[in-house]
Amino acid sequence: MEKKYLYILSLFLLLGFNALVYGQVADPVTVSKPAESIEGLQLYPNPTSTGKVYIISNNNLPKEIGLYDILGKKIFSTSLTTKELNLPNINPGVYLIKIKEKDATATRKLVIR
Repeated sequence: MEKKYLYILSLFLLLGFNALVYGQVADPVTVSKPAESIEGLQLYPNPTSTGKVYIISNNNLPKEIGLYDILGKKIFSTSLTTKELNLPNINPGVYLIKIKEKDATATRKLVIR
């Protein structure tokens, strides 16, 4: 009789672990509301070699900009009220740019030559 309980307990633990690993069980700590995207967001020129990037959207509201290297380290941040973003002294490479406009956020890849 004890072996049956042991097998049943093992089966439940195994199934529960698999469901957790493969994302079938929602973790209430990490589940969040999906971020709204920025309507009509355009980032150009990309790649850039001049150190200037233009960021426009349909709403044309002030934006918070963060530039991250591939390892996720923030290397530059600013507030943007116009469409022109100057990136002085940024080494050539591939970066992630995070743009926040009001409650909406967007992340894009930015290549600097």
